[in-house]
Amino acid sequence: MSNRLAAAISPYLRQHADNPVDWFPWGDEAFAEARRRDVPIFLSVGYAACHWCHVMAHESFEDQAVADALARGFVAVKVDREERPDVDSVYMSATLAMTGQGGWPMTCLLTPDGEPFHCGTYYPRETLLGLLAAASAAWSDRRDEVLTASAALTDAIGAATATGPAGALDADTLDSAVDALARSFDRKHAGFGRAPKFPPSMVLEFLLRHHARLGEPTSTALDMVEATCEAMARGGMYDQLAGGFARYAVDRAWVVPHFEKMLYDNAQLLRVYLHLLRVAPGGPLSGLAERVARETVDFLLRDLRTTNGGFASALDADTPLPGGGTSEGLTYVWTPAELASVLGPDDGARAAALLGVTPEGTFENGASTLQLRQDPDDDAWWADIRARLLAARGERSQPARDDKVVTAWNGLAIAALAEAGTILGEPRYLDAAATCADLLLDRHLTGGRLRRVSRDGTVGEAAAVSADYGDFAEGLLALHQATGEPRWLTAAGTLLDQALDLFAAPDGGFYDVAADAEQLVARPRETTDNAEPSGTSALAGALATYAGLTASTRHRAAAEAAVASAGSTAREAPRFAGQALAVAEALLAGPLEVAIVGPETGPGRRRRDELEAIARASSSPGLVLAVGEPDAEGVPLLAGRGLVGGEPAAYVCRHFVCDRPVTTTDELARHV
Repeated sequence: MSNRLAAAISPYLRQHADNPVDWFPWGDEAFAEARRRDVPIFLSVGYAACHWCHVMAHESFEDQAVADALARGFVAVKVDREERPDVDSVYMSATLAMTGQGGWPMTCLLTPDGEPFHCGTYYPRETLLGLLAAASAAWSDRRDEVLTASAALTDAIGAATATGPAGALDADTLDSAVDALARSFDRKHAGFGRAPKFPPSMVLEFLLRHHARLGEPTSTALDMVEATCEAMARGGMYDQLAGGFARYAVDRAWVVPHFEKMLYDNAQLLRVYLHLLRVAPGGPLSGLAERVARETVDFLLRDLRTTNGGFASALDADTPLPGGGTSEGLTYVWTPAELASVLGPDDGARAAALLGVTPEGTFENGASTLQLRQDPDDDAWWADIRARLLAARGERSQPARDDKVVTAWNGLAIAALAEAGTILGEPRYLDAAATCADLLLDRHLTGGRLRRVSRDGTVGEAAAVSADYGDFAEGLLALHQATGEPRWLTAAGTLLDQALDLFAAPDGGFYDVAADAEQLVARPRETTDNAEPSGTSALAGALATYAGLTASTRHRAAAEAAVASAGSTAREAPRFAGQALAVAEALLAGPLEVAIVGPETGPGRRRRDELEAIARASSSPGLVLAVGEPDAEGVPLLAGRGLVGGEPAAYVCRHFVCDRPVTTTDELARHV
């Protein structure tokens, strides 16, 4: 018999619909029931692609003894952290304060008013049963001690949302950030720090922008980007057969991944490889960067695209086993014998040598992840081998897909696909970006307000957070610059104006949730850029781009204030301020406004296209671009800009002050 989670939008919650645990979704009903019974809340937070969430589910939440213990002394609440990042953020702050470390599944015990008094992560079955018994006894017999603990943890949550002193991120600060990153750079294996190795997408974007702004042929910043991009793409974290990146590598050398594949990682990394290709088009990694970009787009369109044109959140870390249960990575790893069985003994041995598949194995049980530490010497042979192995892998059991559509992550995907369409010259990528944008505007905007998720076209109740507004606006602005269509610019402006009203914090940054959102025990505010941009950084980037495209000093000032609010983190821990630093580079280098005017058809269109190609090849982090006919309606950069001598022309402006228009590609190249 199913519980209350059977009707949920979230695939993660639905995974628990048949548990014997009497789960409640997060909401007033659960807290009212806890107050009525005078029992604590047992809060379990996770997400569908999480390996240890599955482990705890099978060990504990499918166990009748655990279900009985929860029913006797608690109201059990299950939360998908991706659907309710606000709830996750609040209680992760408490977990970090209590234990010094966080992760998922997250397990918290709360008073009926939502105040935490005990926090942790994964608990084995016996440990969990002991915890439940002890907590139930303490609630009954030592209530004062419990309430004292909850008050202290609630205070810690409030402290976690506090920011350090604000300060503009000037050129010297950005130089210092590069120096600090260089000190933590792994010079043997690339990336930053030791194991586990996460893809530092936003840090790499910052370093690329820093290099491009300085205009140097080589730099420490570019060296770190190239080394890290190559190491990630050649290691086991990258799917050498299907494209796309896993969540992270468990080792320093990028050999063994944690196998979940997330939309937000792949969208951000796609932009990094595209921008590396643009910054160093003839460099030693240009071929690799283009290949990885194209393969990652293929992965997004083939494996994550939903039937209504959005993008699913993730592929699971685990593969279902025929007899029940799951095994992490089983879909992806190979033994030499398995390669030989698919390819034959000769090609199998050759592929094993190329892909690092050894008799001892690099993963578990003698199996190996696939690495491509050097390019194959025969491209046609490798294309055939890759296709055959991918087809054989397709016959294996496949990981589940979390097919909820998250606004922020789809915004990141829209931006990446729009840029992929222009940089790689693939109109179908632009079409995919536009279809996704239309889906979000049609389904996720409800009553004039943005929602966080949908699934199968049905939108969930959870309100969008500030990152949803910022990342979606960023995607719309990239789509506007790629297509010239004014409707994308208009939609982005509406979202940004609403965000300024809903999320503004006193120091110029932004809270995660709106001022009129459900009141939690604290108003959450992410102060760092971790796996994805914080709401403050996401909105700062979109505001800066919108200001450049519209000459809006109000939006420019808001972007500058938002970046300044992240100044403390950017100076003290630049690895966790990558997006803020990247936006600071754009603000320092721009706005560099480029308007290219020319007819839609005829010989003049070819000349316009040639000018456009030069502008799009520019790697200036502050450049914004509008292309179209003179005075095109709804495109501010084209207003009052006409042909020159009847010929297409480019207008280049810096900080809203324009040079004389140019009509040749050589002249434009000197300006951008």
